Amino acid sequence: MNRPEVVSAQEWAHARDALLVKEKEYTRALDALAAERRRLPMVRLSPDYEFTAPDRTVVGLPDLFAGYRQLVVYHFMLAPGQTSICGGCASFTDNIADQSHLNARDTRLILMSRASQDDIDPVRTRMEWSVPWYSSYGSAFHDDLGLGDGFGLSVFLRYGTDVFRTYYTSGRGVDRLRLDFNLLDLTPLGRQEVWEDSPAGWPQDETMSWIRLHDEY
Repeated sequence: MNRPEVVSAQEWAHARDALLVKEKEYTRALDALAAERRRLPMVRLSPDYEFTAPDRTVVGLPDLFAGYRQLVVYHFMLAPGQTSICGGCASFTDNIADQSHLNARDTRLILMSRASQDDIDPVRTRMEWSVPWYSSYGSAFHDDLGLGDGFGLSVFLRYGTDVFRTYYTSGRGVDRLRLDFNLLDLTPLGRQEVWEDSPAGWPQDETMSWIRLHDEY
């Protein structure tokens, strides 16, 4: 394997300090993006949408917040009648941690799928997930928001019973939120996928081809 140059500790520290300058520039750029994101205009949503909660109760859009002011929704790719599990969505969900710290900032995170709770239940049970997972089955919510057939992440803000859509991202905008990918990006081998710019001879697979359900590794 063609590895980077092996140097002294002093030379390594010098190279690391040079990289740190670029990392700090990137951090400041992310801070500026977050500031701009906080100032995005909002869209008021209809209060008439209904969803099925994990306990099978029918709830309205404001109820999804469970009393919190902010709501983050991961749109899990599970269609009505679908029995296969999306490995990307599953591995994203595996990365979701305890929500106590989110809750402390008046924010809740949930999953949502177009599939019914009858379709969701076997997946939730097999994967042993506790994150709240709602169904928009029978609702126009998914289509009205233009979510298409892929995965994505939406952010909502609640004022009383009024709900506003404030942000949406998909693709790389979602995968940058994952702890596992962020940790791999710090390692010499990276994610080991073909799109990465790595030294010649570095191990690389097709994008996401290595991902398995956590009980299949």
